[in-house]
Amino acid sequence: MKKGILFCIGVLAISFANGQDLTDAVRYSKDDIQGTARYRALSGAFGALGGDLSAIAINPAGSSVFTESNFTISLTNLNSKKDVLYKNGLNNASNSNLDLSQVGAAFVFRNRNTNSNWKKFTLGISYNKVDDYNSDWLAYGTNQKSIKDYFWANANGLRLDEISRFEGESYADAYSAIGSLYGDQNQQAFLGYESFILEPDTYDDSNTIYTTNIADGDFYQEYSYAATGYNGKFTINASTQYGDNLFLGMNLNTHFINYERSTHLYEENNNTGSFVNEVAFRNNLSTIGTGVSLQFGGILKIEEQLRVGLSYDTPTWYTIEEETSQAIKTRSYDDATYNTDINPRVINIYPQYKLQTPGKFTGSIAYVFGLRGLISFDYSLKDYGNTKFKPTSSSYYSYLNNKASDELAAAATYKIGGEYRIKQLSLRGGYRMEESPYKDGETVGDLNGYSLGLGYNFGNLKLDLTFDQFERKTNYQLYQVGLTDAANLDNKSSNLTLSVTFNM
Repeated sequence: MKKGILFCIGVLAISFANGQDLTDAVRYSKDDIQGTARYRALSGAFGALGGDLSAIAINPAGSSVFTESNFTISLTNLNSKKDVLYKNGLNNASNSNLDLSQVGAAFVFRNRNTNSNWKKFTLGISYNKVDDYNSDWLAYGTNQKSIKDYFWANANGLRLDEISRFEGESYADAYSAIGSLYGDQNQQAFLGYESFILEPDTYDDSNTIYTTNIADGDFYQEYSYAATGYNGKFTINASTQYGDNLFLGMNLNTHFINYERSTHLYEENNNTGSFVNEVAFRNNLSTIGTGVSLQFGGILKIEEQLRVGLSYDTPTWYTIEEETSQAIKTRSYDDATYNTDINPRVINIYPQYKLQTPGKFTGSIAYVFGLRGLISFDYSLKDYGNTKFKPTSSSYYSYLNNKASDELAAAATYKIGGEYRIKQLSLRGGYRMEESPYKDGETVGDLNGYSLGLGYNFGNLKLDLTFDQFERKTNYQLYQVGLTDAANLDNKSSNLTLSVTFNM
């Protein structure tokens, strides 16, 4: 049936964008708190220690370890270097930016009733940057697969009148109407057909079989990726000390996602029989999201030197909104008929969807050598297979949830850190290892990192400086169907963090 007949119905229908995938779930499930310089210097191994504003993000009982109210602010210079391997091409990329990684305060209220076992109560408020999405890289190489495979995979089986323009209809009107009526897949097929990459078997409206105007052979490809944004967490903390040895606390967290990504594929071929020799395909994505989560934790002094901690992070319940836009150009070396420049200048605004990221358990142990120093160890476990896209009544989200169960894993994180004090000077170091959230261990690899730092206590003022570095390999799949080849990214991040703490 012609899309024009259905248009008055289509504008009222709710269609879900099939653009979400497991990479979104993993991206927004990560909780790598960047935090204070002291926290980073111990590689985040603070679950049984407390006494640091970023440590509260691991175990909310940690604020009760403070002996007095304080305020901390931290700046981090983030540097990222990537080796990008795609087919026979190797490229390098680097990014650097200075940002506010943490700010917050804790207010300690002592119980004036000396007969009560409840010694003190602490209220905290803080912001921690959870993840930084700024990234810019280019992959290039020669492939035997083509972008034609992407458009063919989307179009084959769809009616011609559901992926094409009416006579006299603009690209913008047709692209918008097709998206409203039939969804994202038909829009991809529309771009492939209208750019002459796809050729229908017949020109009947009911045709569902397509070939391509790009012949098999070798294809030179360049794929650029540019992203900006962050994931941040705002925390309201409450904790208490019972007796001399027990600390209890909870956090109410609100989360903020701001993510923008632009990808561009340029493909060139000189294959015999190709009517289309060059393709430039651009995709833009804008994502904003808000979420909420809770944390509960406790710290117990088994003896004066030995401490253990246990905390639980509930899932984070996100509400996410997405917008996309696309454009495509094609060029023929022999026949200008196949030259196109399709830029609908249409922003697809998709219905909200909900994402429930997995919860996390953290167990910690620390040994404090009086005033001389300490050593601490944290173990966390998060099952990424418990990720849930909602509403589950959507067949596509149900498919994604099943895929998450099949492909994502329970991932452990190990952190160890230590500190040695020489009068007012503190020397620090740490190591961490995070297992891959994927069962194959290759889509996203294990993370290994180390940290070194120092701090100086001036009394009511403390200065802390830390250098930390980590490395992780990722296989970035270009498209979800058709051209599913991956660029291999070896990412090494080096960061310098400065924190200033004032006692109040």
